[in-house]
Amino acid sequence: MSFFSWAWDWVTTDAYWHGTGWQGSGSIPQQLVAHLGYSALPLLIAALIGVPAGVAIGHRGGKGAVVVINIANAWRAIPTLGLLILLAVFLGFSPLTWLLPLVVLAIPPILVNSYEGVAAVDPAVKDAAAGMGMTPWQQVTRVEVPNALPLILVGLRTSAIFVVATATIAAYIGLGGLGRFIIDGLASDAYGPVAGGALLVVILAILVLALFAGLSRLVVPAG
Repeated sequence: MSFFSWAWDWVTTDAYWHGTGWQGSGSIPQQLVAHLGYSALPLLIAALIGVPAGVAIGHRGGKGAVVVINIANAWRAIPTLGLLILLAVFLGFSPLTWLLPLVVLAIPPILVNSYEGVAAVDPAVKDAAAGMGMTPWQQVTRVEVPNALPLILVGLRTSAIFVVATATIAAYIGLGGLGRFIIDGLASDAYGPVAGGALLVVILAILVLALFAGLSRLVVPAG
């Protein structure tokens, strides 16, 4: 059987949707909700850190901005699973064990795109805003952020897809989410739940991509 055959057979089995799931792993809806929770919280925290920081760095500019952005880009090389295991060793199975690696994963794209969006705003537009008597805060909120919004949303979208695809690591420390099917399936040499869980993660990532595409159409002004 192929990967898609295993995945399709498993996903279309009613017992996994309405029952207790596969070998006590929980039903698909239960783990889907858990997976969304493991994805939404780190993305929210990363957005609250990355967007203001990126906007502030882009607004101020200077050599310090280049250093910070280079550090953020290098930050992407941190292995998420390795960090999870390291934190599990030192912190045990606390919420920070799964939350911190996903926040670390999500911050760089948000921060870098927020910075690049604000830094790319036409200097003439900034000068016009200052000439109109706008305060620095008004220049940021009324001119720079609206112009940078497309790139900010790209950063949020990228981080959201990364986090949704990587939130399966929560299952490594005994938690739920769609990774539960993958981990339990690998442990039992059962290819159906492994393929089915992976397929559901892919579908969820595609839905997130579509969600941000629709959001971009709604909040970004034409032109």
